[in-house]
Amino acid sequence: MLKRCLILGGTGEASALVRSLPLGLDATLSLAGRTQAPKAEPVPTRIGGFGGVDGLAAYITQNRITCVIDATHPFAARMSANAARACARTGTELLAIRRPAWDPVPGDRWTLVPDMAAAALALGEKLRRVFLTVGRQEVDAFAAAPQHDYVVRAIESVSLAVPRLTAISARGPFAEADEAAFLRDQGIDVLVSKNSGGAATYGKIAAARGLGLPVVMVARPPKPDGPSVSDAAAALAWLTSR
Repeated sequence: MLKRCLILGGTGEASALVRSLPLGLDATLSLAGRTQAPKAEPVPTRIGGFGGVDGLAAYITQNRITCVIDATHPFAARMSANAARACARTGTELLAIRRPAWDPVPGDRWTLVPDMAAAALALGEKLRRVFLTVGRQEVDAFAAAPQHDYVVRAIESVSLAVPRLTAISARGPFAEADEAAFLRDQGIDVLVSKNSGGAATYGKIAAARGLGLPVVMVARPPKPDGPSVSDAAAALAWLTSR
């Protein structure tokens, strides 16, 4: 049977996978649509949601999908849960790419928190200049702590209901030296980050360590159990062995 693979993407792992797919494998890349101008990829790409578990299951059936690769962001918990349920319902093979989380090393000053609300609380009452690196979808949680100065860097425009917000438009990845210069130039007192893992955004974590800055680190949400690999190369090996 011709393999028809649906790749749930939006990450570097998804991009690496679609750029290494062998001939004869029919693949479609799905993006959530949160970025208006996503990077072009060498496979057919659909943009937007499926409409929950029912919509994804219907898509899998209607398009005769034989396998699904969940290469979504570590914090895309709902999409991963929907993929697991839709694949179970349709009897479709599912593999997840789960990049390893970051672990603190000597010199790191991390405060570990379970979610964005806890991250806002962890900033404390005293005025601080905060670098938010949590994504556009998550910044609203920090309206609960309006006493701080916030710096947000994103590909697209960001709004946050606080008195003092500096929004900077930029696209990564950013090297450690550049991140260190950015933190110094912006006068950052504390950084807030998701524990995304991987090398692409680790520069800010290493830079904060080098400058002795504290980091409020938001833990990953739980993901469904099931077959998983740590990178695109292992996912490709899984695909070509089926």
